[in-house]
Amino acid sequence: MRKARAVLVSAVLAAGMSLTIGAAPAHAEKLNGIYRELPECQRVGNYGDQQGWWDGWRCEYKSQYHYYFLYA
Repeated sequence: MRKARAVLVSAVLAAGMSLTIGAAPAHAEKLNGIYRELPECQRVGNYGDQQGWWDGWRCEYKSQYHYYFLYA
């Protein structure tokens, strides 16, 4: 009985992992730049949006680095 339970648990975990690995979003954000000042990050984000390089963007401040990261 223990062996059957161990095999069943392993199979369920493997099936769950295979489903979550293939469930990545279609338009995942990626890092598109690192800037020292927020206005510069926003300017590049707006420009990329106007040029059609990305559909949405955001500037995120990382206090441990003291820089703004542009994700789009």
